[in-house]
Amino acid sequence: MASYKDTLLEFPCSFPIKIMGKAHDEFADAVVSIVTRHAPDFDTTCMELRASSGGNYLSVTCTIIATSKPQLDAIYMDLTAHPMVKVAL
Repeated sequence: MASYKDTLLEFPCSFPIKIMGKAHDEFADAVVSIVTRHAPDFDTTCMELRASSGGNYLSVTCTIIATSKPQLDAIYMDLTAHPMVKVAL
């Protein structure tokens, strides 16, 4: 059985998640929907958006208050399963 102490993080903590995907009008909304499902207290005013130099891709950084490793794992699983998301770091 895995121990939840297999991380160097101490919870709760501020944790930035960077999500990248094709630039699309609904991309940021899809990201917010997934993140708030797992972190209901996520403050969308802290979200950073950055377009690629060619404008084809969009990077969204969401800084959440992470409460556990399982919470982070669930967020990453849902983000990477979304068809609009190319990478989640």
